[in-house]
Amino acid sequence: MKLRTLALCLVAAGWLSVAGAQGMRAEIGRPLQQAGELLKAGKAREALAKVREAESVGGRSAAEQQTIDRMKAAAAQRAGDYAVAAQALEALAAKASGNELGQYAEQLAAAYAQLRNNAKATEWLNKAVAAGNNSATIKQLQGYLQSSSGDYNAIARDAGAAVAAAEAAGRKPEEGDLLRLADAQQRTGNTNGYVGTLEKLVAHYPKKDYWTAFLGRLPRKSGFADRYALDVMRLKLAVGTLGKTDEYMEMSQLALQAGLPAEALRIVEQGYKSGALGTGAEASRHQRLRDLAQKQLAQQKTDIAKQATEAAADKSGDDLVKVGFAYASLGEADKGVALIEKGIAKGGLRRPEEARLRLGQAQVQAGKKAAAAQTLRAVKGNDGAADIAHLWIVAH
Repeated sequence: MKLRTLALCLVAAGWLSVAGAQGMRAEIGRPLQQAGELLKAGKAREALAKVREAESVGGRSAAEQQTIDRMKAAAAQRAGDYAVAAQALEALAAKASGNELGQYAEQLAAAYAQLRNNAKATEWLNKAVAAGNNSATIKQLQGYLQSSSGDYNAIARDAGAAVAAAEAAGRKPEEGDLLRLADAQQRTGNTNGYVGTLEKLVAHYPKKDYWTAFLGRLPRKSGFADRYALDVMRLKLAVGTLGKTDEYMEMSQLALQAGLPAEALRIVEQGYKSGALGTGAEASRHQRLRDLAQKQLAQQKTDIAKQATEAAADKSGDDLVKVGFAYASLGEADKGVALIEKGIAKGGLRRPEEARLRLGQAQVQAGKKAAAAQTLRAVKGNDGAADIAHLWIVAH
C-alpha cells in the first residue's frame, strides 16, 4: 500500500470560512480566511504561511487557537509537512473525546505513518479503535503498519478474522481483506490457505489477474491430482487466461489422451482463430495435431455407439461415465448426461467424486444449469475434484 493513499483531507467546509466566527478577531480571522481560499486554489504552502501569520498574533483565546490548529493541520497535510500536521492534530486531540477523538486519532495515525514513525502511528491507531473508529482507512492503516512490521502472522490473523466475520454475517468479504490475507498466507508459506483465499477472490471478485494467480497455483495445492490438468486448462479457457501457443497445444493433446477428440479439435480451431496456432516455425506441427484430432474424431463417431453398449454390460459404471462424457463433448450432452447418470447408479466406481464432476460438467453443456450447480456443489474430496467442481460453477 502506498502511503499517499493513507493521506486524509482534513479540510471541512466550515473551516474555510472562519473570519466571521464568533469571538474571532480580525487579525486572526483574516489570514485564516485567506488560508482557506488558498487551500481551495491548491496552494497549500502559501496557506500554511497565512496560518503562521494568524498564529503570530498574541493573546489568542482557546477558540482562536483551536481554529488555527485545525487550519494548520489541513494546510500542513496538503503541503506534505506531516510533522507540523501531527503537532496541530495532537493539540486538537488533547481537547477532544468520543467520535471527534476517534477522527483525530485516525488522522494522526495517518500522519505518523507518512513520517515512517510506526510506533506513534500504531499508538494513535489503537486510540482511534478504542474511541470506536473502525473506518475503511483504519483497516488500511492496520494493514500497512502490520506489513511494515513484517508481522505477517498478525496480518493473516486479523484479515482472516475480518473475512470470517463477513462470511458468518452472510456478507461478501472485502476485497482488501482477502488480498491482505492472501499476501500474508503466501509470505508465511501457507500454500493451501493461499490457494483457498484466491478461490474466494475469484468467486467474489472474478478479475482476470485473480484467475491467473489462482489457476497457476491450484495444481500445486497439497493432494491435487495430476489427472485434473486438463480441467485446469478448461477453466483457463473459460475465463480467458489461456492464450499461449504451447497452452493450446498441451490442452488439445491432453484432450486426445482423455479420448475426447471433439474437444481437442475445438481447442485447436480456437488456437487457429486466435492466431496462436498455424503460424511460425511450428505451423506444420500445429497442422499435424489438427489432422490427428480430425482422424480420431471420425473414428470415435464410428465406434461410440458400440462402446456405449459394451459399457452398459460392464460390472462397474466407470466406462458408462467415460462414454457419456465423450457423448457430451460431441455435442450430444443430453445423451451424455443420461449415460453418466446410469454409470453412477450402477456403482462400483473407482472415483465416484470425479464421476459426479463429469456429470455436472455434462449438465452445464446440456443447459441444465440448476441441476449442474446442485451436482457440482455436492462434489467432495481433497484430490482436486471438489476444487474443479466449485470453480466450474463460478466460471460458467
